[in-house]
Amino acid sequence: MRTKAVIAFGLAVILAGLLFPSCGSKTNSPQPTVQTATVRKGDLVVEITATGNLQMPNSVNLSFGASGKVKEVLVEMGDEVKKGQVLARLDTSTLEQSLIQAQINVKSAQYSLEKAKQPTTTASGDRILSAPDPLDIEIKELQLELAKRRLQEAQQQLDEATIVAPFDGLVAAVNISTGNQVSAGTAAIRLLDPAKLEVDVLVSEMDVFQLKPGARATVQVDAVSGISFPARVKRISPAATIQQNVVNYKVRLELVTGETVVAQQRSPSQITLEMLPEQVRKAVEEGRITLEQIRQWVAQRYQQQTAKPAISMADFQPKEGLTVTATIFVNERRDVLLVPNSAIVKEGGKSYVKVLNGEVTEKREVVTGVSNWQYTEITEGVSEGEQVLIVKASTSSTPTSTQQTQRPPMMMFR
Repeated sequence: MRTKAVIAFGLAVILAGLLFPSCGSKTNSPQPTVQTATVRKGDLVVEITATGNLQMPNSVNLSFGASGKVKEVLVEMGDEVKKGQVLARLDTSTLEQSLIQAQINVKSAQYSLEKAKQPTTTASGDRILSAPDPLDIEIKELQLELAKRRLQEAQQQLDEATIVAPFDGLVAAVNISTGNQVSAGTAAIRLLDPAKLEVDVLVSEMDVFQLKPGARATVQVDAVSGISFPARVKRISPAATIQQNVVNYKVRLELVTGETVVAQQRSPSQITLEMLPEQVRKAVEEGRITLEQIRQWVAQRYQQQTAKPAISMADFQPKEGLTVTATIFVNERRDVLLVPNSAIVKEGGKSYVKVLNGEVTEKREVVTGVSNWQYTEITEGVSEGEQVLIVKASTSSTPTSTQQTQRPPMMMFR
């Protein structure tokens, strides 16, 4: 991904120099240029690239279930903890006293109920003076029930005077210190679950209909060079996000954190003419710059960008909010016939290419398949190894729009 960014940035600078030459330079009218491309077999990947921020959806704010003074805090921000580990405790002396009093109240209520169920007799016990009062028994039963509930509450408050990790995770924040007076429910510690990672990206209205839940993706953390997480499309928002009249849709990706893949990076030396933006490619064709000069310049920029030490996955710890670049694979074709998009001409709803046969060119109808910003799959009409023509117009006051299956994003070099 970082190679892509460097290439894109480098070509943007080159493009700026080509589009805005010095005032003293002469303007020539170049002649139309004709190139050939070989029909070859290869893999075609249609992908969408977008940026977002890493999220940890399984997070929780932990709090004490009782008020009191903080006795000890056993973790710090950034600590890794295990499920069931004690994180903090309150001073429980007052709560323990409340528990003992609640136990006494239960025993007292039980004794009162037993007494209420016994009839009143003479001192010798040989004669009953009065039978048990049903109303008094009912009251004593309710008093016992109330005492038991208060005992449960006292026990629960004592138990909740200790904060325990509900899952393995990372301590994101510690909002308490030893000696603090805290109220029940006050957020004391925030815990994140790094085992589940997600990212939300915005996809344009032109591309969103190509996506479906479950689609394969990769997510590259911008701060970690050369390593990506496999991911999948979890859900696609049905509601649009409109900013400055631009319509996008939020797509949520779920990362597979148990696996990592090495990000495939294309060396600058592998840049081909077909990979260049239209204006840069035209400059190469007209001799204003060479392809080798572009490769050398991008290679220099890449070396500058990658001079910092690499981070291994063993040392990498996910952090919420990290900027990531997501690549969603819309379609993939393996070992299919490919021609550059610029070799295909649309006429009357049909597709044609000009095939070079010796010194003669033949206009041939072809059946196209999947396309990305660079190549188109050909299912009928040409054979592997044939040469097709790419004809570029000499000058154009206003470039005409052409229909493309996928627009080339800034970081699409593969």
